[in-house]
Amino acid sequence: MSSTAGQVISCKAAVAWEAGKPLVIEEVEVAPPQAMEVRLKILFTSLCHTDVYFWEAKGQTPMFPRIFGHEAGGIVESVGEGVTDLEPGDHVLPVFTGECKECRHCKSEESNMCDLLRINTDRGVMLNDGKSRFSVRGQPIYHFVGTSTFSEYTVVHAGCVAKINPAAPLDIVCVLSCGISTGLGATLNVAKPEKGSSVAIFGLGAVGLAAAEGARIAGASRIIGVDLNSNRFEEAKKFGVTEFVNPKDYDKPVQEVIAEMTDGGVDRSVECTGSINAMISAFECVHDGWGVAVLVGVPNKDDSFRTHPINFLNEKTLKGTFFGNYKPRSDLPSVVEKYMNKELELEKFITHEVPFSEINKAFEYMLSGAGLRCLIRMDA
Repeated sequence: MSSTAGQVISCKAAVAWEAGKPLVIEEVEVAPPQAMEVRLKILFTSLCHTDVYFWEAKGQTPMFPRIFGHEAGGIVESVGEGVTDLEPGDHVLPVFTGECKECRHCKSEESNMCDLLRINTDRGVMLNDGKSRFSVRGQPIYHFVGTSTFSEYTVVHAGCVAKINPAAPLDIVCVLSCGISTGLGATLNVAKPEKGSSVAIFGLGAVGLAAAEGARIAGASRIIGVDLNSNRFEEAKKFGVTEFVNPKDYDKPVQEVIAEMTDGGVDRSVECTGSINAMISAFECVHDGWGVAVLVGVPNKDDSFRTHPINFLNEKTLKGTFFGNYKPRSDLPSVVEKYMNKELELEKFITHEVPFSEINKAFEYMLSGAGLRCLIRMDA
């Protein structure tokens, strides 16, 4: 056991006191883990669009003060009662969704949507007792998606922690905790393109480029990137994208453009924008008979997906995915090994780096559209 096991730890955390306002580095107290919980020392974290969306709190019920962050790498400091597969010193990735290994979803080979530990953006407290493990000057601070990695120490349910190869560099593989795995798995686990096939990627942000990376790994011969921002095209070449389409350059639906480019449609498409129009285009641009479209982006709650039923009768397939269909504890270690075996390239996703004391710069980069992932070094 570590020397701090069972004790309250005082450390630095970036606290969001109000929606949309800069985070404040505070001295926080982190309580010991309770049953089926682990306390982690976070070494590296990064900023994701999900953090920014809930930090802005647009159209949501605000939940502040809060500690955000859910893409990270760290080391187990101590474990609570009942935790048997983790111990102090283990290298881990905390994940915003979990795997209890007991529910129907966890026992199914087809699902990764755990009944107990599925993502919950509204909870803000631990499952065990409905309380926070963070406090500042006696005031409880809300958790975020069960991870809260913008803190030097955090407490997470053991089912939301993936134990990984200790030789893997945490400052690189930490980006696998959310968006990169989502895009990668959408292609490799759900779309499943064959070698030599054609794949269209809608949206060339970090998730879309991860989907393109998956198509590159799968051996796709044509990877068509679709984005309204042509400035993204040059960067996308690093991820295997071979051709580009900006829908604004055409006076016809982009699905028709792609069908003309590919003799009837692509073999696979992956939509990573959340735009309902992009979702429809991604489905309608796949080839009849065998084409598969996979939806990754999250639409607005009032959106309605409309397409003619003949598209289904012509044997086009539409699928959706959550976290790339990866089970966090069971599957993420093998994704890390893809990186260790030089099959998966991750460095190119990390375009900026800041010390923890300058975490607000990461928000500035994200809001300005600069780069893909900003690495935040907790010890700097």
